[in-house]
Amino acid sequence: MDLTEGVGESSSPPHSFGGFSNYDVRNDVYNRFLESGHQEAVSNPDLFREQLDAHFNRLPPSYGLDVNMDRVEDVLIHQKLLALAKDPKKRPVYHIRSLESLCNEADRNDAQQLMGDFSIARTACNAEFGGAPSFNRDFAVDFEPCSKLEDLNLNVRKTSKGMEQSFLEEDLLGRKETVHIPIHEIIFSTIDKPKLLSQLSALLSDIGLNIREAHVFSTTDGYSLDVFVVDGWPDEDTDGLHEAMEKAIARSESATEKLLVMQSKSGNWEVDRRLLKIGERIASGSCGDLYRGVYLGQDVAIKILRSEHLNAIQEEEFAQEVAILREVQHKNVVRFIGACTKSPHLCIITEYMPGGSLYDYLHKNYNVLKLAQLLKFAIDVCKGMEYLHQNNIIHRDLKTANLLMDTCNVVKVADFGVARFQSEGVMTAETGTYRWMAPEVINHQPYDQKADIFSFAIVLWELVTAKVPYDTMTPLQAALGVRQGLRPDLPENANPRLVELMQRCWEAAPEKRPSFSEIKIELETLLQVQETTEAVNGS
Repeated sequence: MDLTEGVGESSSPPHSFGGFSNYDVRNDVYNRFLESGHQEAVSNPDLFREQLDAHFNRLPPSYGLDVNMDRVEDVLIHQKLLALAKDPKKRPVYHIRSLESLCNEADRNDAQQLMGDFSIARTACNAEFGGAPSFNRDFAVDFEPCSKLEDLNLNVRKTSKGMEQSFLEEDLLGRKETVHIPIHEIIFSTIDKPKLLSQLSALLSDIGLNIREAHVFSTTDGYSLDVFVVDGWPDEDTDGLHEAMEKAIARSESATEKLLVMQSKSGNWEVDRRLLKIGERIASGSCGDLYRGVYLGQDVAIKILRSEHLNAIQEEEFAQEVAILREVQHKNVVRFIGACTKSPHLCIITEYMPGGSLYDYLHKNYNVLKLAQLLKFAIDVCKGMEYLHQNNIIHRDLKTANLLMDTCNVVKVADFGVARFQSEGVMTAETGTYRWMAPEVINHQPYDQKADIFSFAIVLWELVTAKVPYDTMTPLQAALGVRQGLRPDLPENANPRLVELMQRCWEAAPEKRPSFSEIKIELETLLQVQETTEAVNGS
């Protein structure tokens, strides 16, 4: 993701390799894998080297200096974690392992040096190298102190029993006998977001861990790779530490989720645009663009109105969309997070739907749906639309492009740019998209929520056929045809109950069309029959 503003705390400026007398650690790493007989390196050396180079190119040059040549397999662990972090459901991704440490009288000088090194552990603030230094590596590099480490509280340890005590001075400097200190390494990978370092520090502190070293890197595409060396866990038991980490992350995510929900419920939905990290553009419209981004550590979609198109009508429609989004909250309706309402920087922030639209799923990815999956999609749409209609809202632009999927293929109704409350009186004619538009809307006749039912019929036809409606006609030709009674060709070999349902939904007379509540019941009944049949047949 090409992040263009609101760069997070742990972001590092991009650099090219080639410093330090043109030494490139990648060659040594690659050769070590070959010498060790690593299966992938030996079986396909060109591909392995290409993937290795791509990994290093994503990270700042100091990452190469941090590689321990005796543990080059760490590079593959980092590579895997960064790949897993692309899945929002898995973030933050982490890896834990035990590093045994013995500290005695002879180690006092090292301990004193370690205490001094804490002030430079945060590499991302160094303008020259953009990463974190290794404290015991082959290169001696001078770093300026980084004030952003203040939140780490590196001089105080909170023990697993909840008691604070001074670190190192008591444990390392004040004892002459050999002291066994269990040390663990925890590697995180997630979206690079504001205050990331302090959030991870708080997470580790919540478990009772103390940070001895922090090696923090940002990738060129907006992810983080953060390596912490910690103590405070009573033994080398990594399973127990994994369990404690899972609970701490769950508490942290729950707190963030509650904050977002409370923000929208309390009316505190005005978003400070400076807190948004705006990434790649994922769609464009006539008056604005849709971007992927990050807000408060959450993946979001950001709809930004183009300032050159702003006028009184556009601002009124924007206010109307925000007003509707503030009123809706349902598992099959895209969740509203907030908005920036200060002209000319108008934008709406909603949850990000990584599965994309049903339109792309059907027509760009060329997926042909099995009946059970088709029915589940249709039922999701019905539930979302039923909720909107129960709350007196007409969507007016129901189509597969405005039906989005999450990572679990749950479909949610999105894009309320032309939605209206039913009580607002006369509705504007020809609102929506021609191929899905009801005849009464095309004909400039009075219309109500039943116009959405007609649009759903076309959506249902798309799900059954995996085709674009009226694909041999222009949108205007299709609209003129619908005025005269044209409908899509009935699909062959389709479930007859589905065909009969879509015909009732696209009736010319709105009053003959069923409601979404009725449609949902029919579809759920049909799904139950289908699942029972599949179970009996063992398919």
